[in-house]
Amino acid sequence: MLLTNEAFSGLQQWSEPLIYDRLSAAYGRLLTDGALAHRLARLHAPVWRALIAGDMPAFEALRAALAPALREAGLVGDHLAWVDAEIMTELIDVVDSRYTRSQRTATAYRLALAEVARRLRPAVRAAA
Repeated sequence: MLLTNEAFSGLQQWSEPLIYDRLSAAYGRLLTDGALAHRLARLHAPVWRALIAGDMPAFEALRAALAPALREAGLVGDHLAWVDAEIMTELIDVVDSRYTRSQRTATAYRLALAEVARRLRPAVRAAA
């Protein structure tokens, strides 16, 4: 089985482009301005990078920097929570589909994602 640190390392490697794509799609569903949706995705992606890395001071600073841009776009905390839930769902789906032949690897990634969700939970409550 992958050790948790290895799972986080692997998650950091393969999730970044996926996260950006899902952020773009989620903001695209919330906004009619495609350029604004991509701008918000570019601002939000480093938030997830810090979250997965476990760099909570950077996560909090980046999330705080994202908040004014979301407000300017007319989005509120519920929107942010929805976008973050979309990302978590996608990451879980990828682990479940990509690692079906290796339950040990899938379990390591699921444990890493559970930790990411635990880290995210206080931020979601604060945004609501």
